[in-house]
Amino acid sequence: MRVAVTRPQADSERTAAALRARGHRVLVAPLLHVEPVAADFSGGWSGVIITSANAPGAIAGHAARDKLVKLPLFAVGERSADAARAAGFANVTSADGDVHDLVRLIAARRVDAAAPLLYLAGEDRAADLIAELVAHGIAAQMAIVYRAVGVPFPPALTAALRGGKVDAVLHFSRRSAENYVAGAGKAGVAAHAMAMRHLCLSAQIAELLVQAGASHVAIAKRPDEAALIALLETAKA
Repeated sequence: MRVAVTRPQADSERTAAALRARGHRVLVAPLLHVEPVAADFSGGWSGVIITSANAPGAIAGHAARDKLVKLPLFAVGERSADAARAAGFANVTSADGDVHDLVRLIAARRVDAAAPLLYLAGEDRAADLIAELVAHGIAAQMAIVYRAVGVPFPPALTAALRGGKVDAVLHFSRRSAENYVAGAGKAGVAAHAMAMRHLCLSAQIAELLVQAGASHVAIAKRPDEAALIALLETAKA
């Protein structure tokens, strides 16, 4: 299939490689750019939490980085866990699931309550992780360490949509889906942009696309890249 991937550049390239290995033709068309945000890490922490692979790299230049990498880290999935290890964290545990799985993992580990956990978060979040942890009696604080910034709608994507050269679009975040809908409208290809298959990582993303007029919308069984690619294979069949 001819597939458009709209994640930030590095993430898109990784996804594109996995898709090409399965015989798909891929258009890398980033609609977001990730940039670090200055954060205050003063205080004592019992561990670190991440729900995105973007978080570990965002603190690479921070003065507190060497202290943080010595703490146990809880990651939502394998991709974020791998990113944490690559950034220098040695004690990394993956929930291999979604935010709810992550909360259950942390609760099961009975994290030391002497100091709160530090959640390295993005500016846009789909779930209230801190509230879920508090409901389990787990102290945690959030620090925003990165943001996703919208980029102009790529001319190559406009041309591909107008020419009917895209069979499916993979949507990994509500923010990128919002940029897709808005950018297609500004580029004058809104009807073309809604006509193909839209494969989404979550129900929130799918809802946005349906409201924008998309009729061929599907949701991955799990909120991860592997499940989204599996959904594409099903669509191909």
